[in-house]
Parts: sequence; C-alpha cells; structure tokens
Amino acid sequence: MSYLITVLPGDGIGPEIMSSGIAVLKTVGQYFQHDFKLEEHAFGGAAIDLTGKPLPEKTLTACKHADAILLAAIGGPKWDLAPSRPEDGLLALRKELGLFANIRPISISEHIAHLSPLKKEVVAGSDFVVVRELTGGLYFGEPKYWNEKKAIDTLSYSSLEIERILIQAFELAKKRRKKVTSVDKANVLASSKLWRKTADRIAKNYPEITLEHLYVDAAAMHIIKEPQHFDVIVTENLFGDILSDEASVIVGSLGVLPSASHGEAFVSLYEPIHGSAPNIAGENVANPISMILSVSMMLEQSFHLTKESAVIKQAVENTLTEGFLTKDLGGDTTTTAFTNQVIHFIREGAKKDAADTF
Repeated sequence: MSYLITVLPGDGIGPEIMSSGIAVLKTVGQYFQHDFKLEEHAFGGAAIDLTGKPLPEKTLTACKHADAILLAAIGGPKWDLAPSRPEDGLLALRKELGLFANIRPISISEHIAHLSPLKKEVVAGSDFVVVRELTGGLYFGEPKYWNEKKAIDTLSYSSLEIERILIQAFELAKKRRKKVTSVDKANVLASSKLWRKTADRIAKNYPEITLEHLYVDAAAMHIIKEPQHFDVIVTENLFGDILSDEASVIVGSLGVLPSASHGEAFVSLYEPIHGSAPNIAGENVANPISMILSVSMMLEQSFHLTKESAVIKQAVENTLTEGFLTKDLGGDTTTTAFTNQVIHFIREGAKKDAADTF
C-alpha cells in the first residue's frame, strides 16, 4: 500500500534527526514492502527565511493532503525578534488541521533509568501517556489582550471540546491498563467544574475503565513521587503543557520522547517533544531516538502497521542495550552511528519476522 507523508525538517538539529527518521522509514518500507512517498516542505524558521512566513500556503496545502505529517523541530534565537516566530506556524498548523489531541508517551527504558533526576527505583517501570487538549483553553480563548496596566486571558471550554479529548483518553486506556486520571482544578475554576462533570458522564460509557480525578497541583506532585501510579493522564491545554513537560524530565533526556497530535480529520502530526537545539546543530551529536519513535508512532496510529512499529521500538531498545548512547545519554555515539545501529536491528527483526512467517 502507498502512503503520502509530508516531511517538515524545520530548524537547528531538525534536518539531522529527520534524516535519521527517514532512513528508518525507508528501511521499514524496503523490508516490509510498503511504499512511503515523501514530500519535504519548509516550515518554521526555515520557511521564514524563504518566504517570510513560518507556515507558507504551499506547506499547509501539502499537510492537508497528506496521510500523515512528520515534523522534526523548529525555532531558535535567530527568529526571536521576527514579526512572526516559528512557533506561530506550529500553532497555526494545529488550528488549521484541528489537531486537538496531543499524545505524549512517557516510558522509562531500564538502560537509561539511571539518568533520571529521580531515584532509579522510583522511575523504573514507569509507563504512562499524557493526553493534552491542544486547541482550546487559555492559549486560544478570546478576549485576549494586555497593556502596561492590565492583561486579560480567557479560559473557555465547551462540553464538546472536553468530550472529544476525554474519548481519546478512554479509547487509549482500553488498549493499555484501563485507568484514566483526569486532571483539573474544579475547586476553583468554572471550566474545570464542567470538565469534571463531563468526565464523569463519559466514563459511564466505559465501565471497564477506572476513572480518577486529581487537582493539577496534586497531579504534579504525584508525577514526581510515584510516576508508576499513572496509566493515561488527560487534561486541558495549559495544565497538559506543564504536566507533560514535567513528566518528560523524569526520563532523563528529552531526546527519547516522541509525540502525536490527532484531530477529527484523517491527517495526524508526529514530532519529538524537544526543541531545535541550535547550539549543537551540524555536529552529528543529536539524539535521534525521539524522531525515530515518532516514525514508529505514525506507523502504528495512522497506518495501523503495528508489527512494523514494534520492530522499530525493539530496534531502539536493542541499540541501547548494546551500549550505543548519544551525548545526552552519557555516551559518545554520533547521530549517524546510532541510526545505523537501529537500522541494523530493524533488518534483523524483519528477517526474523519473515522466517517466523514461513
């Protein structure tokens, strides 16, 4: 089967790690006989340099017509004073595509658990997902303005916006350990009162799923004290932004965490959660794991190629097991060398799969 993928390398280390992701994708296509058609387009700071806009119309059109989108990283101090920043392009893309659900898996490999700022016994075995509402709340509410004497942000949610993100969380929990933690501030915020009431209502459609409620401050504490407690965390935009960044730190490196953004339309976007790291761009030291695992998420969640996705994840794990660690993980393996080793294990996994089939 043929799949059309829009590729957005972006800025800083983006092109380097995207090269790793594409190399892995092409290897999977070769060994599992899939036709991945790739269209590369400018986005973020790179697009500002070319067109003056972080999200050119040509790029947006390509994203709308793709089966999936791969984004590496955007931004950097070069564009801090630009009339339109690279991050504005990402917000616009999410809005244009209706990407309301951000999925961030937080999984601690035993081979890098020692890098966590928390004790190894606290984080070992942690495996949960943060589901963040992405197109509502304070970031998009109106009115919004400020001057030197006053500022206003509007926190607004409709029951429909809350319902659809909760359904994403409950459906995900069905495939995992069947537990959803809904995070709000219902003791203070009106929007959170609606959020909690809606969560209780949606939970009735999923009797096999355990629902618990936590205030956001308590959730922040429990993520540090007992991350193994969680399975699926679902929350609104601002809380999700903060909690998912907090959760990512306990892994020890942002370089190992992928993410997905889904909407009601068919196309979804897959990207690492880290930034563009312009200080190490071009040095061949960036960790490509987050990009490679974003490719794995795309294969599983957009194309339903679960076997191929699993082969990639196992290849990454095998590479870590063999002691191939990039600079952020305490090693000296280059981006290229790590990627080549992952590709080696993908080939081995594909050959084993073929042997088992026949």
